[in-house]
Amino acid sequence: MFTRQLLSSRALFWLALSLPMVGNAANGQQAKPGAAGNADLRAGVREIDVAPVWAGHPTGFALLTHGDQQYVAYYAADRRMTVAQRTLGEKQWHYTVLPSTIGWDSHNYVTMALDRDGYLHVSGNMHVAPLIYFRSTRPGDASSLVRVPAMTGKNETRVTYPVFSYARDGALLFQYRFGRSGAGDTYRDRYDEGTKTWTSLTDQPLFEGGSDRNAYPLNPLLGPDGWYHQVWVWRETPMADTNHDLSYARSRDLVHWETAGGVPLKLPLTVHTPGIIVDATPIHGGLINGSQSVGFDANGRLVIAFTKYDAQGKTQLYFARWQKGEWKINQASNWDYRWDFHGGGSIPMEVMPGPLKYADGQLTIPVHHVVYGDVVWRVDPKRMKLLGQPMPAPVAEKVGKEYAPPAGSPMIQHIANDLGGPEAGGATYRLTWNTLGANRDRPRPEGAPPPSMLRLLISR
Repeated sequence: MFTRQLLSSRALFWLALSLPMVGNAANGQQAKPGAAGNADLRAGVREIDVAPVWAGHPTGFALLTHGDQQYVAYYAADRRMTVAQRTLGEKQWHYTVLPSTIGWDSHNYVTMALDRDGYLHVSGNMHVAPLIYFRSTRPGDASSLVRVPAMTGKNETRVTYPVFSYARDGALLFQYRFGRSGAGDTYRDRYDEGTKTWTSLTDQPLFEGGSDRNAYPLNPLLGPDGWYHQVWVWRETPMADTNHDLSYARSRDLVHWETAGGVPLKLPLTVHTPGIIVDATPIHGGLINGSQSVGFDANGRLVIAFTKYDAQGKTQLYFARWQKGEWKINQASNWDYRWDFHGGGSIPMEVMPGPLKYADGQLTIPVHHVVYGDVVWRVDPKRMKLLGQPMPAPVAEKVGKEYAPPAGSPMIQHIANDLGGPEAGGATYRLTWNTLGANRDRPRPEGAPPPSMLRLLISR
């Protein structure tokens, strides 16, 4: 779940399509098949059943394609964390069951990555829990995954939100929160293939909330300007409505950070760090983690899209741009709707913007909205306002639609993109499966429905 609120129904898939990839393809790791094209496409394979999976509540699964190997990490029908592996062009999966079993917590997604030597790394099933991390002992072989009890061995007893990414040189990075919602710090580690060890990327945590609050960051985006752009919000308690203060910093190397105006920042970043606040949204002001995005306008300038309440208490879309030494905030929408979120636990995302994009002479932004659906809006580049009526997001209506639950069903559909990149030899891979919706991480008195089938979808 893009860090890290639960998305409802097709929004999980749709937002993934709109966001930049954080994975192998973005860091030169994606090895594509030869000129003959993709083995699955040559064989006419368009879908493959992976396995029956736990359907009692939603949580994120992971798909990773690299070279001619493909990996799927998920929770099987018996709730056990499992990694399936196959060779492209073949339908047979080889399964590795890992010693980790999920409960009812939708925070406990599973994710994975490959290092530069081709070893597989898997982490997940953690919400304020000791580190759960596996690494293969043979390159490209999921069957050799073994539990590794520690990375650096520091601040790993209360872990949530594992995120793998890559440094500019291709080194594997691992980000996580230590602590809990409303009281925690964010760390990043770096992996050394030569010694097979992890070290802290920085001497201090990136974000420090201590016992008072925590940061909810988006994944850092390496922009066309050569900067890593980092956006986050702060939260005071486990209650979702205590998010506040949209913030920003940038870096060339993910180690040294500065403000949008170029003033160097000292780590750790705290709510009191000068120069980081983009919009001083107060507590109960409609700001929620996960409802922000980073994009660029027609001139290549950074634009942060986010939602909060307007003066009348309605949920609106806003754009923030750094201009003439300060953040300029524009209200882009005039929606007659209030997303009145509150409480703790995983909740469906009702309003969520994707990144602003400029292409074919038009500035557009995809938006998931509980009223309008998954749509794309045109944006006036001068006034930074939404124009006209929204257009349907066409891809979200096509991919995996035949496997969506029928109208009126309590089940919802999830679709996950390939962490290895958008294409592999001309093919695009996605996962689809169905579960019950979010229940604020609590067991359901009626129990779970029968398992659903996890399917791999293959398209050109």
